[in-house]
Amino acid sequence: MARGRTHIVPHRRRREGKTDYRRRLALVKSKKLRFVVRKTNQSVICQIVEYDHTGDKTLLTVTSFDLKALGWTGPTGNIPAAYLTGMLCAKKAAEKKVREAILDIGLFRATKGNRLFAALKGAVDGGLSIPHSKEAFPSEERIAGRHIPEPAGAKVQKEFDEVRKKIGK
Repeated sequence: MARGRTHIVPHRRRREGKTDYRRRLALVKSKKLRFVVRKTNQSVICQIVEYDHTGDKTLLTVTSFDLKALGWTGPTGNIPAAYLTGMLCAKKAAEKKVREAILDIGLFRATKGNRLFAALKGAVDGGLSIPHSKEAFPSEERIAGRHIPEPAGAKVQKEFDEVRKKIGK
């Protein structure tokens, strides 16, 4: 390397495309708990995370696989499962005296009506106070699974209502 020149290498997580440090800094500066939503092909993960200078502390984690204990036998990666996961996370957060948070979707694109916003709607309906825009939420038809074709659609709708009642208690 030539004298006088410095070679700056970005942070490893930035190079790997895992962290947007500008957005993270804005979230951390708010000093509020974060409602973190992540999606995979087969599941949705909702967490309540608190910033700590030594490293973030996860207070609560709920995945869509946790719905199986409540009687959910449908797919765990769809919009109804995301909504129920968000609602279950909000109910468990209320048990830990968490009342408000801010949304953290990471590097996922904020597309109107996607699974991330279905989980957000579930959390809001479950009692968490999270700043949001109602235009981003999926329609009630998609949340309840009425868009899913028969014969699987009827089963998902029935289970959705049953699990929603169990969580709502």
